[in-house]
Amino acid sequence: MRRYAAATAAALCLAATVAAPAAASARGGDGADGGWRPVTYPPVNYPAGERCAFPFRTEPLLDEVMVKTVDTYPDGSPKTELYKGALIVRVTNLDTGAAYDADAGGSSLVRYAPDGGHVYYATGPFLIGFAEGQGNLPRGEYVVDGVYTVEITAADRRTVQWAGEKKLTDVCDQID
Repeated sequence: MRRYAAATAAALCLAATVAAPAAASARGGDGADGGWRPVTYPPVNYPAGERCAFPFRTEPLLDEVMVKTVDTYPDGSPKTELYKGALIVRVTNLDTGAAYDADAGGSSLVRYAPDGGHVYYATGPFLIGFAEGQGNLPRGEYVVDGVYTVEITAADRRTVQWAGEKKLTDVCDQID
């Protein structure tokens, strides 16, 4: 019960954090767009063995992701950003042509460390890959879902921790 309550509280806090700037933008704060700007995800090819046993490509089919910088370091680089919006990514096995359309349109608050590391405090789906030994998940390409954090260190070590039910889809298995 405590775990469910903690996960629900975390989800509500994140929802309030993401919704508050949107409400401010509706009132006209930070200019007509409320400070939100589009994010563009380019197609990317991955070689066999890096994440999946076969070569694959990720390519956005629907990309409505927006980002808003809410805090900066003295040099102007982002310290805290909010992400929101729909994102559907087609993941295609380049050997067989098999494809999986991954919903990756979760919402997150991202805190950037001065050394380049960052932590996502997120709800909803997120597409992330792991090379062999890169983090707390085996080599692969995954859709992480639920309420969770993703920490990526400056050395690109990746750690996913759920605040409740662990929801994980192995995309390599979907297109093998």
